[in-house]
Amino acid sequence: MKNRNNRGRVSPKWIVVFSIFSFGLGVLFTTRIWVPMEHEDQIISKRRRQQEFESVSDDCETKKEKDKEDLMKGYIEAHDAIRSLDHSITKLRKELPSARNIGKVEKVENMPALGDARFRKKAFMVIGINTAFSSRKRRDSVRETWMPRGDKLLQLEQEKGIVVRFMIGHSATSNSILDRAIDLEDAQHKDILRLEHVEGYHELSAKTKAFFSTAVTEWDADFYIKVDDDVHVNLGMLAATLARHRSKSMVYIGCMKSGPVLYQKNVKYHEPEFWKFGEEGNKYFRHATGQIYAISKDLATYISLNQPILHKYANEDVSLGAWLIGLEVEHIDDRNMCCGTPPDCEQKAQAGNVCVASFDWKCSGICRSVERIKDVHSKCGEGTAALWSVLL
Repeated sequence: MKNRNNRGRVSPKWIVVFSIFSFGLGVLFTTRIWVPMEHEDQIISKRRRQQEFESVSDDCETKKEKDKEDLMKGYIEAHDAIRSLDHSITKLRKELPSARNIGKVEKVENMPALGDARFRKKAFMVIGINTAFSSRKRRDSVRETWMPRGDKLLQLEQEKGIVVRFMIGHSATSNSILDRAIDLEDAQHKDILRLEHVEGYHELSAKTKAFFSTAVTEWDADFYIKVDDDVHVNLGMLAATLARHRSKSMVYIGCMKSGPVLYQKNVKYHEPEFWKFGEEGNKYFRHATGQIYAISKDLATYISLNQPILHKYANEDVSLGAWLIGLEVEHIDDRNMCCGTPPDCEQKAQAGNVCVASFDWKCSGICRSVERIKDVHSKCGEGTAALWSVLL
């Protein structure tokens, strides 16, 4: 009986071992498996925030790149727009001279703009002879000497590209008797260029701008020349002289001078803005004398496009010099363009050095030109053959 009872009982030693094992297993199970729900939620939330942060960071980088691309695209578009606008303004400014003359031409369907070089008449040089309403006798004396008339004038344009016109504006009164007289004279000779300009002795600077603007609009020439109606000119020699400078785009040719600035009032050629040229007694900058001068096409175009902002001084030759002095212009002092009347030009002609132009300095032209220009022409003229044989 005793042995049977001992087999049914568990040894205390094993009970202790089993208890320790159970306790360790419980601790392990509790730590590994039964994590508090609150702690687990925190871990999940932390991971989610991290993922969201990474996603936002990626989005920010993408947005930065996109913004950068948009900025560059906008810059390029703005730059192109500015260039296009600048091109349009330049084109518009070139068309302005033709716009000023729209009212003077008959409206024809599909008529080309006068300012378009493709449709302007091509010429080698355009000569504008400055004249006034009261100078009919001077004009006739020029027609009878160095300026071709009628069919010869037209032939000169067609064969040599030499255009010669008397230039004159309008009177202050619309359609006055003076204007009608000029219209009748032009109908007879077809050698007058009318300008959008009101005539007046103190408006010569404005008239000079009007001439260049009108001439550039109607003719695409290499040179544009202004000459007074009391000066003798050898057209063949003038053409040959200018032909030597044909390759130059910015050239200003004439007898260069630098006279005193006349600050005294009530004297001829008084300069009201004398103070701009320094102290009393100073001289003007170098410029061509106003009896005759020539400028190249680019300079005439520059004056035409910018005439509203070109300042006018009292003397038109000074005004022209002022408009050009700040540009990259080659000033050519050709003393053959300011010979004296006989015996000066006569002696030079006999020596084979025919003058381009002749006049008297003391009169700013040929003294009593109506009576004397024929004598000057006979003694200092180049001869008819010289004009038609000149090589351009």
